[in-house]
Amino acid sequence: MTKNNTDLFQNAIELYLTWLELDKGLSKNTVKSYHSDISQFLKFLFKKKLKNWDSVQSSHFDAWLNQLGAEGLSKQSQSRKFTSIRSFSKFLLSERIIKKDFSELSYRPKLDKKLPITLEINEMTQLINVAKSDTIYGLRDYCIIELMYSAGLRVSELCFLKIEHMNIEDGILRVFGKGSKERIVPLGENAKRALDAYLVRSRPSFVNTNTDTTIFLSRMGKALSRKTIWYMIKRYSEKALIKKAIKPHTMRHSFATHLLEGGADLRSIQDLLGHADISTTQIYTNMQKARLQEEHSVHHPRN
Repeated sequence: MTKNNTDLFQNAIELYLTWLELDKGLSKNTVKSYHSDISQFLKFLFKKKLKNWDSVQSSHFDAWLNQLGAEGLSKQSQSRKFTSIRSFSKFLLSERIIKKDFSELSYRPKLDKKLPITLEINEMTQLINVAKSDTIYGLRDYCIIELMYSAGLRVSELCFLKIEHMNIEDGILRVFGKGSKERIVPLGENAKRALDAYLVRSRPSFVNTNTDTTIFLSRMGKALSRKTIWYMIKRYSEKALIKKAIKPHTMRHSFATHLLEGGADLRSIQDLLGHADISTTQIYTNMQKARLQEEHSVHHPRN
């Protein structure tokens, strides 16, 4: 592979990433994921000694997808990588870098029908209660868990929250989700009290001269990372003796499931979650059906 050939490949990738960030308005984390997927595909193509993107065939794409499956990559991850490369191929076609979309004859890997893990209401209460304490860390961590569950936030949305995004008195949050899409989320009474306590009695202890208006801070006065929150949830779930393998996103799944069980309609839940497509929200009705089937099989005398 000559340097000129490498440049032809890399220049097209850079052009695409710039388009994703500036024209599509995708977040840096999302653009980074696309870049990672395309770079993995490019490594595969280098072994085939191709000259440029126009020499890529659907057979190359299929062979790479098959290799990912043989390496044991989950169907979920395979599907995400398929989306990344298909989007990139269509971009190359629109820019006339290739003459034919090399992804159009390929099929997305079929996903296993796996329902997300959620917590029962009593388990959620246990998790919230074990985090509650009057220390600066306890006030912060309790507020984080309460807010993720009460408002159905993604962990990235929580990390990005700024003081100017909230109005505790009116009980609302301005949340910026995927693609920087804004939505308004109501705050429940418990979340309002938790936020008020954290902002008055905890957050000032983390602030230093370099701190911005980010709400949730580390001991260094910087925004908490997603990884830190992941470990925090794991630690408290163990302390609450919850046996399920939960992650920060479990709070969001539980939020939607409990709303549906409480009688909320699917469209309202879609708006609260910030889903662009109602089909994404419908997974929670599938979960409800699965739970009813399980209850029936366990408790009905004819089973």
